[in-house]
Amino acid sequence: MSSMTTILVIAVCFVQALYAGLSIISILALRQGMSHYTFVVYRMAIATALASPLAWYLERHSRPTMTIKVMAKIMLLSMFDPVMDQNLYYVGMKNSNATFTSAMCNMLPVFAFVMAWIFRLESVDYRHPRGLAKVVGTLVTVVGAILLTMVKGPSLNLPWARDHEKNHSSQPEVKGAFFLTLACFCWSCFMILQANVLKSYPCKLSLTALICFWGMVEGAVVAVVVERGNSEAWSIHLDYKLLAAVYGAFLSGAAYYVMGLVVKKKGPVFYSAFNPLATLLVAILGSFFLAEQLYTGSLIGAVTIVGGLYLVLWGKARDQPPSDSKKANVEEPTGTPAQV
Repeated sequence: MSSMTTILVIAVCFVQALYAGLSIISILALRQGMSHYTFVVYRMAIATALASPLAWYLERHSRPTMTIKVMAKIMLLSMFDPVMDQNLYYVGMKNSNATFTSAMCNMLPVFAFVMAWIFRLESVDYRHPRGLAKVVGTLVTVVGAILLTMVKGPSLNLPWARDHEKNHSSQPEVKGAFFLTLACFCWSCFMILQANVLKSYPCKLSLTALICFWGMVEGAVVAVVVERGNSEAWSIHLDYKLLAAVYGAFLSGAAYYVMGLVVKKKGPVFYSAFNPLATLLVAILGSFFLAEQLYTGSLIGAVTIVGGLYLVLWGKARDQPPSDSKKANVEEPTGTPAQV
């Protein structure tokens, strides 16, 4: 493994650890009545304030001229994530729990792979094992998501979470799975479009700042419409809601920057492949801090998802990296779609 690949792996693992922490804090904030619509606005406002000065100073000599076409793409990017993705994610989380939410998000690499395949960022050769591994892994991951959603089974009876969810019903998790699947789709759209935008606007810090800014603006429009007449949704106190906003803002800046770096060097599938790490951390933290009980069916579904995911990665690992692919793929027109 090269030194650059090692750095990228460490960076992605760090981001996944931050995502795990945010999942726990977000659940606590939602229990305090946090509106995820205003949460996205505050999160992006803080992220914009943090990222903009750095982007302005560090990329002041390398920033290309902004065009209407590129700006339109960035506005569409911010609509996919944070506006649509994050709001759908938190609706799904409200109808399930932190561990289930994180496990469902392991479907992200499947969406990323399928969309990258459609837009010719990923190749699938059925005559070789690597091509079959990608397809079979995709199908196995979908089966794992179904098991995770529909099969519960006996509780693992963790002693520190013994009294949690005694009257739990599987119906909310089905609803939660629906919204989380939509969130994964939006996130995948974001990553694929981001790979395209980086070709014509390669300044990753400036792109991060612009995504956060337009996410704040577009999120505010959505929040004003949805939360009209509910001034309490905009109130800020020294509680988990404020902590979630500040923590989430730091995570957004770090994640968008790392995502742009990894997507440019390794492609969208590589970044999304590390999602299972967040699931493992959320399951551990959730059982301790949220008293979330784990179930046999959920465990089987999660293991199946991870197994399918790494079949996809096994096939992916035997492809040429994006940087070594044919020039025809690298030099596609910026108007042709080309990686949380």
